[in-house]
Amino acid sequence: MICAGIDAGSRATKVVLFDSEQSRMVGSGLADQGVEQHRLAAELFERTCRSAQLDRAAVGPVIATGYGRNAIRFADTTITEITCHAQGVYHLSPEVRTIIEIGGQDSKFITLEDGGRVRDFAMNDRCAAGSGRFLEVVAARLDVDLSTLGDLSRHSRQAALISSMCVVFAETEIIGLLAEGVAPADIAAGVQNAIALRVATLAGRTVTPPVCFTGGVALQSGMVRALETALACAICVSPLPQYTGALGAAILAGRRSRPGPLL
Repeated sequence: MICAGIDAGSRATKVVLFDSEQSRMVGSGLADQGVEQHRLAAELFERTCRSAQLDRAAVGPVIATGYGRNAIRFADTTITEITCHAQGVYHLSPEVRTIIEIGGQDSKFITLEDGGRVRDFAMNDRCAAGSGRFLEVVAARLDVDLSTLGDLSRHSRQAALISSMCVVFAETEIIGLLAEGVAPADIAAGVQNAIALRVATLAGRTVTPPVCFTGGVALQSGMVRALETALACAICVSPLPQYTGALGAAILAGRRSRPGPLL
């Protein structure tokens, strides 16, 4: 049976089509988020089905997750992103015991038990300073493309100290650093360090390896280095960092069609 997971995130919507009998992805799609979340998700879903050469009627249960999950009216049910990310990462890397997920508007620290079940989690969703939005603001202020911010930070000789824990105040601080002649590479590295330290605060004292980094910010190479330094451990990047939530939702949709508990 082909099932679907839709992750309606704060910055992008992701769709995954999953063959529950063969336990493999058969299609995926991504589009920018917008005001009309239901329409955008429906259009992306249809495009993903066409790309996978599947008729919409051939797709079984649909589960939505993410910030906008309740707006996806054609979904059969919704499940929190914590549970979905856990299942998605576990499917790709069953050895992982800790997940760091940094998206557009929040960051999550999730610890797993055997089988991909969530043991505990912590989440920062009240301040954009620990999220991808912070990186977007910095990239705009430094007049560079967001995708190149990680490469820029590689050239840092002395990472700037970003003391403000609020994006608005941090942006003012960055303006001051630029006026003082601080190199953009040092500012980029400093911001990544600040985000990593915020995640380390979420983690507390105990980090159980192996650790997997997922979410859109995992595509920023500089963030991997910053997190490894802040947490004092090796970190692997998920092979599908933007899709783990949608993948987990699709996997759970497949279980929904069978008797027994989802987890």
